[in-house]
Amino acid sequence: MTTSAAETRLTAPDDVPLQRRDWLQLAVPGLIWGSSFFLIAEGMDSFSPYLVTWLRIASGLVVIAAVPASRQPVESSVLPRVGVIGLIWITLPLTLFPLAEQRVSSSVVGMLNGATPIFAAIVVTALRRALPPNRQLLGLTVGLVGIVLIAGPSWTDGSSSASGVLMVLAALLCYGLSLSVLGPMQRQFGALPIVFRALVVAFVLTAPLGIAAIDDSDFAWSSALAVAALGVFGTGLAYVFMGRNAGQFGPTRASSTTYLIPGVSLFLGITFRGESVAAIAIIGCVVAVVGAYLVNTGVRSSS
Repeated sequence: MTTSAAETRLTAPDDVPLQRRDWLQLAVPGLIWGSSFFLIAEGMDSFSPYLVTWLRIASGLVVIAAVPASRQPVESSVLPRVGVIGLIWITLPLTLFPLAEQRVSSSVVGMLNGATPIFAAIVVTALRRALPPNRQLLGLTVGLVGIVLIAGPSWTDGSSSASGVLMVLAALLCYGLSLSVLGPMQRQFGALPIVFRALVVAFVLTAPLGIAAIDDSDFAWSSALAVAALGVFGTGLAYVFMGRNAGQFGPTRASSTTYLIPGVSLFLGITFRGESVAAIAIIGCVVAVVGAYLVNTGVRSSS
């Protein structure tokens, strides 16, 4: 009995060759999130890190709530998993990134995000109890080398910079865990209903620190507009695309979009914020992009 590509994608989305349009769909979140770390830095010029996180989530929630499809019902049995997604996919990472940017530059935080597929692949490997295809395994190894090259200079700058690197890696571990939980729910209910409910959870969880941080913040239009853009695009649009990608392409391939983040983050940080980045870290960006290509073109052989 033969199996169609569509049926195969539903059961094993990591194993289906990508079409040309799939590459564009995979790229969208990475391109948007590449600018997120620049926007976080702009927001923190006047706002507390906790206020940046809360306002970002609030803006994204408003965008998603405006789409009627986001309010489609989901089974009550999946609500606990939605709560987990709201915590580990949104609340924790979006809180850790601004705190990390107090210790390392936005360029470095953005470049480190290329490590997400490594964590996603570890989770997938543990669930499947089988190694990924050789080409994907090579891509993950190459990507890991790139991340080490990116993180190395910051790691040796002192304890503050090292703690910033650890915060980013903790956030990426959250991403890796959440994508494996998110994929099956997205395939069952669609991206919008899941993302909307997860954002509600994250909005509630971040509200206490966000409200308390108002007194520690000053108002500036530049920071307000940066955080608004961060929420609309980086939390609203990008999260919908990422949720859809996790269901359609599998967690490893979906997370490989983050290999695009380093280049965008590096360009914006250097060009508009005058950040200085070690040459070895830039080489690491190139290595990470090569790893992304290998991950996305690796297909598990059929038996």
